[in-house]
Amino acid sequence: MMKNIKLIPTIIVKYMIQFVYTCFCLFFKVKQNKVTFASYRSDKLTGNLYFIWKELGKQYPNFESHFAFKKLNSSFFGKFDYLVHMVKACYELATSKYFIIDDFYFPIYVIKPRKGMEIIQLWHGSGALKKFGLSTVGKSYGPSLDYLKHVKIHSNYSKVYVSSSEVIPFYAEAFGMPKDQIYPLGIPRNDYFFQSDEINKLKDSFYQDFPELRSKKLILYAPTYRGKSHYQGSFKCPMNIGQMKASLQSEYALLIHLHPYMQSGLVLQDDEKEFAYHIYEKYTIQELLVLTDLLITDYSTVFVDFSLLCRPIAFFTNDLQDYIEERDFYYDYETIIPGPLFNETVALIEWIQKGNFDLQAIRQFRARFFDYLDGNTSKRIVRHFVKIEKESKIESQEKVS
Repeated sequence: MMKNIKLIPTIIVKYMIQFVYTCFCLFFKVKQNKVTFASYRSDKLTGNLYFIWKELGKQYPNFESHFAFKKLNSSFFGKFDYLVHMVKACYELATSKYFIIDDFYFPIYVIKPRKGMEIIQLWHGSGALKKFGLSTVGKSYGPSLDYLKHVKIHSNYSKVYVSSSEVIPFYAEAFGMPKDQIYPLGIPRNDYFFQSDEINKLKDSFYQDFPELRSKKLILYAPTYRGKSHYQGSFKCPMNIGQMKASLQSEYALLIHLHPYMQSGLVLQDDEKEFAYHIYEKYTIQELLVLTDLLITDYSTVFVDFSLLCRPIAFFTNDLQDYIEERDFYYDYETIIPGPLFNETVALIEWIQKGNFDLQAIRQFRARFFDYLDGNTSKRIVRHFVKIEKESKIESQEKVS
């Protein structure tokens, strides 16, 4: 009974969206040259969506781009603003030829897509490591069966693009969709790693902002998001940054980048500064990866992207068994990661100081989880979904004639 009461706001919002969406469908047609990019991860165009938008403009300048971005603010007015955003999203859904997302997007799962429109998922994670979507049903992290009765999460996707054939079965499970609608054409944002001119501009900008880091090797710490909703209230670094500073500061600096939903939770102590830098807003995770000499993470799939650069990776966790109970993995975590696993800071420091890094393990991992290593993913994906649509139209016209 209590569970049903908790679901009442969700059910109300669901029927509101269905009503508004239906009204828009009655009064407006699908615009054949309209593309909407939508996300709850950011208030601006970034990541996979940015690279597809940019490439779409190059290949098909006749398309009209629209945007539906909204990061949830948990205040009363923030939630009201969120409802207003979903009404706007209903209009974009009802009138777009292509609706392109990079994460969970609630309105999609409670409507019936119109004939002739495509919903394209460019999932923000690379490869497949921690379970998500329908793979987490029955876990404390996952959706409840009662929730799934009312909201068919990850439904209605026309196409999903992933990094390699290796991970297709996992995405099919997570999204509850046929494998033949999942295409291993790559991760669009990783095209950035192959753009030497942009990388040179990045380095100039970064070292203007942080001139004291020019002579340092850069360690990036990028942990996974620890939450179930749109935000994580606090974050405590499991590594002893003071110890790292004492042992590594002469040669290294530590950059810290948190997930978009957990930016507010980090406070650096005075004795950690001048070694540790919390980087957010100005530099994207892809840009920081390019600058990084050595990555430290836990369960975040950021290391999958970083493997393309073939640089050292370390994994630092102190709650592996808890995480398995809460969410679990598609692979055995300790055997799939292409780098050493640590749970205490001294051992991590010693590994960094020795510098005996196994790059061959990273090369093998990269070959397994990326079918393409060419920097042309965005071009490939745009040509793929527009070409398929055009070819299906031609076939339909031929059948009619």
